[in-house]
Amino acid sequence: MCRPSATFAVWSSAWLNGAAASDDVLDALLAWGEAHDVVAADAAAAEAFALPLAFNRAATPVQLLMALRSQGAKSMQLVLPVPGDVRGLGGGGPFTEAALRAGDAVVLPELGSGLVPEPIAEGLVRWTVFSLSPTPLEYVGLAEAEHGLTDAIRNSAGALQALDVASDRPGVRAELSAHLRSRPDVDWPAGTPGRALRVLQRAEEIAAILAIASSDDPGGAISASASTLRAQALRPLSEAVRTARCAAVNEAVRVFAESTAREG
Repeated sequence: MCRPSATFAVWSSAWLNGAAASDDVLDALLAWGEAHDVVAADAAAAEAFALPLAFNRAATPVQLLMALRSQGAKSMQLVLPVPGDVRGLGGGGPFTEAALRAGDAVVLPELGSGLVPEPIAEGLVRWTVFSLSPTPLEYVGLAEAEHGLTDAIRNSAGALQALDVASDRPGVRAELSAHLRSRPDVDWPAGTPGRALRVLQRAEEIAAILAIASSDDPGGAISASASTLRAQALRPLSEAVRTARCAAVNEAVRVFAESTAREG
């Protein structure tokens, strides 16, 4: 479920904090591609993480994990940017451009770095490490994100009903089930908070509904203006899904990091 950066953030955090083995991280990434490699986008990132620059022979995910450990990484945050909403990316520049292109990224605020995964060939995902200027990250609590998702569902449903453009599509339940089954089957580490998993599951189901609604555009809307209003009604729900996904992943990362701090 979710995105490659979510898988990496949670599993690598579990590994960094002694709750998973490195092989577990590598196995989890296989849901997104048969092979993964790593390069640095700039000289500072290459030096800090002992990684090759792009266009040289790439490093392995194991080398990235070891670099994260040697740099003292403890936590990271998932960001899911879209055009018009690049919160957490620190403004413009190569990292922002790559993150927008991919639709997801990992920010390591303590290390002033960011990671972006992009498929570059059949079955191959390349992770690029960028150096970042200090980036203030917006923290949204899991409870707040879950409530926001519930409110967005209610408001979007009411808006669509008022517009009379909600489509009664035959076979939509079967289509929804098929869409969910087509998503990568991602496992999460033991110790991942149950509430975070529930929020991720709910967000995934809503995201599937949004995908079907988008493919059904205009979804019963009888004019261009009605179609525009329909898109506007669904936009807050899409934003709530992204917020919920980030909050759930970032909560899992926080729990793993704090478990080590308590043991220490």
